[in-house]
Amino acid sequence: MVDTEQARQKLLALRDGYTRRIAALDGDLHHREQAVEKDFAEQATQRENDSVLAALDDEARVQVGLIDAALARIEGGSYGSCVRCGEEIAAGRLEAVPYSTLCIACAEQ
Repeated sequence: MVDTEQARQKLLALRDGYTRRIAALDGDLHHREQAVEKDFAEQATQRENDSVLAALDDEARVQVGLIDAALARIEGGSYGSCVRCGEEIAAGRLEAVPYSTLCIACAEQ
């Protein structure tokens, strides 16, 4: 049996970390701290960096969505159950990835 309060606290801490990361990336992506370079070569480098930052931002937003879904499952009483087969997700799996939705058997399919 999973300690849902402990899982909730862990999920909230993860969510907070990702939210801070999104805020920092947003500032970097919109160049709020620095002006866009005038030199064309520097602009190209900046656009390349922006592409990487955008990918990191997208991934962080996906993680927040997964965390929010896990928090909703805690509230709904279904946290720790596989969404595909309904079996219990192993505590070790939830410890490693607290927003897991599938048991190992279903995840391997």
